[in-house]
Amino acid sequence: MSKEVVSYYENSDEIKKKIWSLLTNAVLDRSSEFRTPVFICGNETNLDGRVVVIRKVDQENNYIQYHSDIRSSKIEKIKKNPNCSILFYGKEEKIQLRIKAECVVNFNNDISKESWKNTGHISRKCYLVENGPGTESDKPTSGLDSKFDNFDFTKEESEAGYKNFCVIKCKIKSIEWLYLAAKGHRRALINFNESKNFTWLVP
Repeated sequence: MSKEVVSYYENSDEIKKKIWSLLTNAVLDRSSEFRTPVFICGNETNLDGRVVVIRKVDQENNYIQYHSDIRSSKIEKIKKNPNCSILFYGKEEKIQLRIKAECVVNFNNDISKESWKNTGHISRKCYLVENGPGTESDKPTSGLDSKFDNFDFTKEESEAGYKNFCVIKCKIKSIEWLYLAAKGHRRALINFNESKNFTWLVP
């Protein structure tokens, strides 16, 4: 745990800047601790969580998005209940972010087409599996044809994966920020749906 206190940790405007800086940088920096949060969705009797990769952050419109296979079990959960929680933690920064958002599944539309176009053909491998994620198998498998498994395919051949590709767009409703420090933790809530945008909380 940090023995030092960062200069901004009691300044609401600087905290907001720091949060968006961490999220935006996570898209660009593959080594960022904030690049792979835990995404949690479902309902009161069937919650489900998994690690996702943040692909886009839009501060102006308050949303983040990631990619998924349309056959994933989380898709039906999101359609039934679009509310989700996204949990980030950075060990180096000593910062935890708990985001509540409302999700939209974008499949075979302008948003998914744009994201697919910007996805490298090697990264498209995930969407070339013959059966959807979580399908039972009688042996250990990647789910891929051996050709794709060995990265021996062209960008043109990777286009076949688009039929399984979708983009989950998460409209942020609130961000809860927690900063850990030996001198004393700090915690705050940024609410995008209320007139009182910033509220200090007891850690």
